[in-house]
Amino acid sequence: MTLPRDVPADLIRSALGDIVPYEPGKPVEEVQRELGLERVVKLASNEGPHAPFPAAAEAIERALSEFNRYPDGGCFRLRSALAERLGVRFEEITVCAGADAVIGYVCQACLDPGDEVVTGWPSFVSFVLDPLKVGALPIRVPLRDHRFDLDAMLEAVTPRTKLAFVATPNNPTGTMTARAELDGWFERVPEHVLTVVDQAYFEYVEDPDYPDTVAEYARAGRRILVLRTFSKIYGLAGLRVGYGVGPEPVITAIGKVRRAFDVTSAAQEAAIVSLDDTAELARRRAGNREAMAALEDTLRRHGFDPVTPAVANFFFVETGEDVAELNDALLRRGVIVRPMGPFGAPRALRITAGTLDEIAFLSEQLQAVMPARA
Repeated sequence: MTLPRDVPADLIRSALGDIVPYEPGKPVEEVQRELGLERVVKLASNEGPHAPFPAAAEAIERALSEFNRYPDGGCFRLRSALAERLGVRFEEITVCAGADAVIGYVCQACLDPGDEVVTGWPSFVSFVLDPLKVGALPIRVPLRDHRFDLDAMLEAVTPRTKLAFVATPNNPTGTMTARAELDGWFERVPEHVLTVVDQAYFEYVEDPDYPDTVAEYARAGRRILVLRTFSKIYGLAGLRVGYGVGPEPVITAIGKVRRAFDVTSAAQEAAIVSLDDTAELARRRAGNREAMAALEDTLRRHGFDPVTPAVANFFFVETGEDVAELNDALLRRGVIVRPMGPFGAPRALRITAGTLDEIAFLSEQLQAVMPARA
């Protein structure tokens, strides 16, 4: 039996017509198989280079015996733990399958066809794709010196604007929005706009001007939804668990569109115990600091000028017209990096800080491909 190749033209929503789906990079195993490589290093997805915390690995193993049961759909224990640590109410937290899922759900909860969203660009693709999926209009405001231009974003706000996305640090440029800039934003942003601040890399940042937006804005009563995740420094990217902190009506609305069992039992248990290991968090933060210094040195020694200061765990590198050629050359030598065309920067690469050994491997491959590139 053959499945039908055609469907009625009006079966698929018209809002999806011009959307180009997000294309994740190939898995390491597939690259090894296709290219016959013994070693492949993935520096493409801004994941933490280390496995889950030891306590998280133990929690996952303990949860195995209950995998035949559905998870706690309300994530009660994790939401309670987060509420206690962040100083907010239980009803002001949503836990979803990654911070990316919260972006999708807040768009479903808030946006009608024709509504507008404002964001800096280039930035995280979901800030554009998720509004488009519901028929809303994303307004892309160019970055200024690789940073969010909040003044220009304010000028782009109209009566139809419902959401404003601010990523700090910004993915892909690695730059942050400082406290003074956000102070000015909240003094001027109209009341009909919900500001969604993406702090997926919050735990990496050590700059004193970097704000804790939950403590300084959410708890102060600003109209803000803060996004954070366990996918980065906590090493749980494969389990997909993140959360949002915001006004109770927004969290309630997200609950209406969120899938009933959005976060697995393993993800919930691993996230809960990871919250308590502040010593491991500090070790990983220090390790990332060392890796970022090594990666910047490697890039500069090979003639690149990465955007700085980069405060997360990756660098944004403008390589010029031959970005595809360089990306392909590195891939064929076992280094996966991320071309930034889908993020709005077609002449750039994003390179994640892996382990020191992985960065040394990158340096060897750059040395090999640079003469050919020149």
